[in-house]
Amino acid sequence: MSNHQPPSGEPPEDDPFRKKPQPPEEPGRPGAGAPGEPGQGPPPGSPYGPGQGAGSPYGGGQPPPYDPNAFGGGAFGGVDPLAGMPPLADFGKRFLARFIDVLIVAIPLALISWAAGGWEMATNGDSWDEITDQVNTGRQWLWSLVSLVAYVGYDTLLTKRNGQTIGKSIMKLRVAMLNDGRVPDTSSALMRAIVLWVPALICCFCVWWLVIIITIVADRPYRQGLHDKAGKTVVVAGG
Repeated sequence: MSNHQPPSGEPPEDDPFRKKPQPPEEPGRPGAGAPGEPGQGPPPGSPYGPGQGAGSPYGGGQPPPYDPNAFGGGAFGGVDPLAGMPPLADFGKRFLARFIDVLIVAIPLALISWAAGGWEMATNGDSWDEITDQVNTGRQWLWSLVSLVAYVGYDTLLTKRNGQTIGKSIMKLRVAMLNDGRVPDTSSALMRAIVLWVPALICCFCVWWLVIIITIVADRPYRQGLHDKAGKTVVVAGG
């Protein structure tokens, strides 16, 4: 067993995300043949090369312009791990997109809660005790479950449809599978949404959002939050 350790920040050799698409063979060179055969470049539908075709979440034709030095090209033995993929999304745009999505779900939920009676705020000195009692009622736990289903369902359904929630569509961002750039399938979209929303809504709202923000900002080279890692996705520009 080799004791070689990868340089700091570099994925390990067995990391499936380390696998990078190979450039297509030029006509007449050894090994050139039909797309999809071993050594023949990306298969049809992949956004990592010319001739994306049907199935590409980035549309037909060439991918959006990409700066090979934008993410420290060459740090992986001279081969950019993001070559051919649209640029990774700016954190500020991701934050605004998430804020829009929260409002889209939260406002209807708040209106429904208000119509159903909402919170009965206390007017005496025992207000904190009464609020605590309301939180522990079956009604409030039911409402938490409704909120959880709403947020997770919203994220899952829209992400698996075309990689975009409404917020991401407005900010021109897209969720893509890290290994090939395709639109996430149902299981990836669901896992991503569960990791994002369940801790936030059940136990640690403020703390969990802080954890998500730190992991996105600190992660290299893919800028993945914990929810991205769970779904094996990245967020890219263009949409």
